[in-house]
Amino acid sequence: MQGIAAVALLFIGTLFVADHHDRETFLAVVGGFSMVFAGVGIVVGVWFWTACSGDIRRWRDWRTITGQYEGVTIMAPVLVRAGVLALVLFPGALGLYHLVDNAAYDSWLYGS
Repeated sequence: MQGIAAVALLFIGTLFVADHHDRETFLAVVGGFSMVFAGVGIVVGVWFWTACSGDIRRWRDWRTITGQYEGVTIMAPVLVRAGVLALVLFPGALGLYHLVDNAAYDSWLYGS
């Protein structure tokens, strides 16, 4: 659900970029960054998750950390969730890019 909300916010943010070329560039950059962040976030998060050997904590459990390396137990689920959110955002940005690219010249989606 958060990824779908992120795509909706991206669509609204796209409307604030007026020029057609700038709008396409904005969507391409957001799509590229979300693709890279999704890959890195999921891979590093799963690696942290396996390194924790079952001791996974929530963000609210930050005060329960006693050792120097126990921050990984909180960052593992955070990175996996953020990576999955970016994994949903990537095809949304790519689809919006193609939608703007194929928009008619006089349409509001094309831009100025």
